[in-house]
Amino acid sequence: MASVLILGGGFAGVEAAIQLRKNNMDVTLVSNRDYFYLYPTSIWIPTGGETRESVSIPLDQLARKHDFKLIIDPITHFDANQKKVSLASGRILDEYQYIVVALGQDKIKMKGIENTLSICAAPEEATQLHNRLQALIAKGSGKIAMGFGGNPKDSSAVRGGPAFEVLFNVHTMLKRKGIRDNFELTFFAPMEKPGHKMGDKAILMMDKMFGMTNIKKKVGSKITSFESDGINFEDKEKISSDLTMFISAGTGHSLVLNSGLPLSESGFVVTNEYNEIEGFEHIYAIGDSASLIGPHWRAKQGHVAEVMAKNIAYNLFNHSQNIDSKESYLAHLNILCVMDTGDGAAFVYRDDNGGKMIPLPIIGHWMKKGWGWYYRHSKLGNIPRIPGM
Repeated sequence: MASVLILGGGFAGVEAAIQLRKNNMDVTLVSNRDYFYLYPTSIWIPTGGETRESVSIPLDQLARKHDFKLIIDPITHFDANQKKVSLASGRILDEYQYIVVALGQDKIKMKGIENTLSICAAPEEATQLHNRLQALIAKGSGKIAMGFGGNPKDSSAVRGGPAFEVLFNVHTMLKRKGIRDNFELTFFAPMEKPGHKMGDKAILMMDKMFGMTNIKKKVGSKITSFESDGINFEDKEKISSDLTMFISAGTGHSLVLNSGLPLSESGFVVTNEYNEIEGFEHIYAIGDSASLIGPHWRAKQGHVAEVMAKNIAYNLFNHSQNIDSKESYLAHLNILCVMDTGDGAAFVYRDDNGGKMIPLPIIGHWMKKGWGWYYRHSKLGNIPRIPGM
């Protein structure tokens, strides 16, 4: 039985562990956290609809359910040439035949970033957003700015959707409390057309939503710095803000940068469409750690990470059996999400044929809530059985 070491306990790493075990591989997953965090449903933490605990799945429960080994210990160094992984405890992992790099990505550091909180960074920041927002509500008024940044070296490493979702959810919550008029909400981003990957029709719809919700917009100027009371831009304008949420664009994970693996200009591991790495036959990179190839609208998303994980489970197993058959992730590359607003949602889809954004009523909100419930319980294998079936 071939042994596999998976580095990372996010969407890519967990799915890889589950799928590899289905192929009867000897799997060990190492993570710095003892839980799997569902970032897509963490958007409701700031407004109080979820908590960090409710959007987390204990990794030990997943390990028991799917019968993979688990090590909770931060990785301090990864030497790809020696296939050696060093852990914070001093333990060395170097006895595995295959390694799957699923470490995710780091965030681009910007001047004054400590004055912001993110929904896509450390899970603790989502809880801090909730606390800061509650403090503003208790005060009775305030200015809130939410946005995201770009990576000029890699447009796939941008997380825009969650910024829109949290912003619209905050609007909905304040409106329900009857205090929306006491708050100034502003969306900001440095690019001229944020969300352009969704297509021109989607951009027009987003502008319409901003107008209907009285959310101000500042786009098209580079962000130069963040301060405790706002955001500065290259055109000398400053947005005043009592609470700033900012999703920084991604860049290569620090462990990958010093691993010896081939990297893109942005520090992501260069792979082919099968997630193989040239010169490293027994090492694969998947999820946000990998440099995503494909069309200009490509984007790093959780479902793409899971497609990669399923594919490498197939590819790795076949390699171990000397079977010449591989699956490519390019056949399944698209943008797919339900963008929640708290009182509805929009279905977003993009492929080579173009993009679409379809408004959904309140059922769209409950669709996304239902997805979160289903994802959690299906991974743990405790979906209730429907009577009579």
